[in-house]
Amino acid sequence: MYEISTEQRSEQTSAVVRQRVGMNELDSFLASAFAEVGSVLAAQGLTPAGPPFGEYAFVEDGFDVAAGFPCSSTVMPAGRVEPLVLPGGSIASTLHIGAYDKISLAYQALADWLASSHFIPSGAPWEYYLDGPDAPEPRTLVCFPFESPNP
Repeated sequence: MYEISTEQRSEQTSAVVRQRVGMNELDSFLASAFAEVGSVLAAQGLTPAGPPFGEYAFVEDGFDVAAGFPCSSTVMPAGRVEPLVLPGGSIASTLHIGAYDKISLAYQALADWLASSHFIPSGAPWEYYLDGPDAPEPRTLVCFPFESPNP
């Protein structure tokens, strides 16, 4: 069972690498994107301002992914690294603990909660990776921006 939390967040400046990936490519893409973004942040004298994340848009053959880190200020584009602003406003989230191949259950819990609460998603969801992939029970915070429907 997933517990759903809501909060008001400010926009978050981030640095990411974008790519369309299939399910079997996701792990290797995330690892390379996090390393690449980390190197660019260090070279520009910036620091991560939170855990790594992936923002996902589901497409027919996989995902359009933007993966990287929230950062202390705006990154200058370098190589594949570019700035991204995670949206502010109303955010619903839930904590998934365990294997990544079961994370769809967290997404479904959030989608069900949004529907039953009469809210609508207002942007792409993202995941914060609170533990490394080798953790026995990795924790992943799944976030959905949302809004109330027009009255």
